[in-house]
Amino acid sequence: MSNGSTDAGTERLFAVDPLSRPAVAAVGLVALFVTALATAQVTAAKVLALSLPVALPVVGPQILLPGAALAYAVTFFASDCLAELYGRRTAQVVVNVGFAMNFVVLALVWSTLAAPGVDPEVAEAFGIALGPTTNVVAGSLLAYVVSQNVDVVLFHAIRDRTGVDHLWLRNLASTATSQAIDTVIFVSVAFLVAPTLLGVGNALPLGAVGALIAGQYLLKLLIAVLDTPFVYLVVGAVRE
Repeated sequence: MSNGSTDAGTERLFAVDPLSRPAVAAVGLVALFVTALATAQVTAAKVLALSLPVALPVVGPQILLPGAALAYAVTFFASDCLAELYGRRTAQVVVNVGFAMNFVVLALVWSTLAAPGVDPEVAEAFGIALGPTTNVVAGSLLAYVVSQNVDVVLFHAIRDRTGVDHLWLRNLASTATSQAIDTVIFVSVAFLVAPTLLGVGNALPLGAVGALIAGQYLLKLLIAVLDTPFVYLVVGAVRE
């Protein structure tokens, strides 16, 4: 099925039957994408340290990554399902509208942080937990808009060459590539470029930046492999 016919089919979904399986799946996948994206924004401030059974070269004995890593990985799962079922244009609209919604989430969080609280201690703890730092915000926004669009474009570039077969290939190749781009941009901007050029946040040594990139990408690649059966499950269920 060509991109044009897929997108045309998307436009007819709700006109024909808003309770049909494809229509409900479209709403569910968009909702999943937005939910995961909003969750990623409010959990990014926490840094996770996952211990490894053995120390890896460059990475070391543990993987350091933002708390948003799992939520953000879910957005790639949702966008790949959308791209496969409803076409490139639909997936790109969702991705780029989602980018705009990032600013809505930030505005709502920052306005809540700025408002006076009844209990100063609770307000302070709330600010520490949810107050995103400028360097993290800059890194995450830039990484998001670049990597998500690359994911959709690459997914359909592979689909154009393979047809409807080899869903596993386009899911893995597009996600693995876009997640690599996302990781390099986010870590570099948040922990090196923004602190060095803009004076926001703490700049890390190059070795530490490399370790963060390698560790985060290994985990994201594992998630990409694990989510492939679920992509098949969703796509198969909608197309039945």
